[in-house]
Amino acid sequence: MTERSGQKLRFGVIGCGAIGPTHAGAIAQIKDAELVAVADVNADRAREMAEKFGVGKVYSSDQDLLSDGEIDAVCLCTPSGMHADGAVAALLAGKHVIVEKPMEISLEACDRMIAAEDSTGKKLAIISQHRFDAATLLVKEAIDSGKLGSLVLADATVKWWRTQEYYDSGDWRGTWAMDGGGALMNQGVHTVDLLQWLAGGVSSLFAYTRTAAHERIEVEDIAVAALRFENGAVGTLTATTAAYEGFPVRIDLYGTEGTAVLEGDRLKTLKFKTGEEFHGEAAAAHALSVASGGTASVKNQAAVRLETNTAVADPGAVWGDAHRAQIEDFIAAIRTGGKPLIDGRAGKRPLEIILGAYRSSRTGQPVTIR
Repeated sequence: MTERSGQKLRFGVIGCGAIGPTHAGAIAQIKDAELVAVADVNADRAREMAEKFGVGKVYSSDQDLLSDGEIDAVCLCTPSGMHADGAVAALLAGKHVIVEKPMEISLEACDRMIAAEDSTGKKLAIISQHRFDAATLLVKEAIDSGKLGSLVLADATVKWWRTQEYYDSGDWRGTWAMDGGGALMNQGVHTVDLLQWLAGGVSSLFAYTRTAAHERIEVEDIAVAALRFENGAVGTLTATTAAYEGFPVRIDLYGTEGTAVLEGDRLKTLKFKTGEEFHGEAAAAHALSVASGGTASVKNQAAVRLETNTAVADPGAVWGDAHRAQIEDFIAAIRTGGKPLIDGRAGKRPLEIILGAYRSSRTGQPVTIR
């Protein structure tokens, strides 16, 4: 199977549950893409999503969809612990693959995915859609250009609320075998990725985790860690699903020449010692300008959201615009032979940090990441 030059890239979505419709909706907004098939072990769920998005092909198994020679690329939206098997099978079937977060729940599984990516020559991308938010790109540009100076402190908090019913809604939720972790692995992975991407990688950490506010789950609903970054900066990371009634994600970055604060997917503050600063709607407007090509070093398109982050308490809330931006980046890599912004190796990095935090909590010892 080869992609047809000048024609739409044909997608299939595997997994029609909570996040599957987000991928389907994002694909529907991309002129260079077309959703042609969906698959789910729950036939009713698959048919419902197919009807909603006008999809003609409905499969009851992953393999049936992967055997379809008309499909160029697959969005894998299955439980976390199934990602490696699904991605490897798709890559070996000749499909390009974009995988929902987290990449997997073990480093061995990530390595299997990367090996398949390398051996097949097909593209593998891992969802970390908030790298494509305009506000994030603006802060990244400020760091990479040196305007923020040398980073000295970087903090991130994910203080969300999940009900007991949320965990009870699926027998895989809150389990080590399929969820791979709790507040840090499931809810916190996006923020871990953003923090390490912006601050330049984590070199070591010390962490505590506990299960404090939920029943019938094996994993943590609170995690805190002290971090040392590769550039010498230090910081903290907090993730919880026990903070009633939920608050926006926040990342604070302090450099020798300025400060940047991201709250939700918006730029809250960006100010420099030179006196230049951005707040509120002015910050959002400038972020959109940068993300749209106003600054040469920022090459990815991104949509800016001015409204309040609604995902802190509602696990069904999504950021479809940022998913669309990442899928467009994925398609561009396929068309040009380039590399997606978050390929397999990049997708593995936040998992190294999260699993390191779990190991530190179990052993009571600091853990070296790289």
